[in-house]
Amino acid sequence: MPRLILASASPYRLELLQNAGFDVTAFPSEIEEPDLTQFADIEAGLVYLAQLKARAVASQARGIIFAADTVGLVEGRPLGKPADREEAKCMLQAISGTAHEVLTGWCLLRTADRLLVSGVERTRIVMRAWTEAELEAYLAGGEWEGKCGGYGLQLDADPFVTRIEGSRSNVIGVPLERLQAVLAEFPALADQ
Repeated sequence: MPRLILASASPYRLELLQNAGFDVTAFPSEIEEPDLTQFADIEAGLVYLAQLKARAVASQARGIIFAADTVGLVEGRPLGKPADREEAKCMLQAISGTAHEVLTGWCLLRTADRLLVSGVERTRIVMRAWTEAELEAYLAGGEWEGKCGGYGLQLDADPFVTRIEGSRSNVIGVPLERLQAVLAEFPALADQ
């Protein structure tokens, strides 16, 4: 597998890529992200943000850059990272007992010639209803911080998710299956 530069500070994305066998270095983009609700088409907005992150990192690093932006979608309403505990509570209440989607806009950029491949991956999640005690305990634990929709999927045995349709890793922000398929389909990406 090619060496990747991850345009993200997310320790979860880094760990997923490392566990999948990638030689990866994290290089956060440090861009100011526009609000996704500004985009009429959420998928186009996600791809735009992923490309924006990749291009920001490409101005300082060389190689194959992987960038992504992930959002939860409940009844057509995007849920990004909560700003505070109260917003996290509202988001968690919105996803409790629902079937909703997680979308990740992703981008691979080869800096040598600016070859770019990008897309959007969707995963459907069915979640059981939370009790008030479970919600308060989760919020008190701080696991909502920095997580899309205020929720961090536990890959091994998640206590709240009853079914996942699509890529499990996509929920954490790295659609591994799509990434591996793209790299297999476009071996030229690995040529540096």
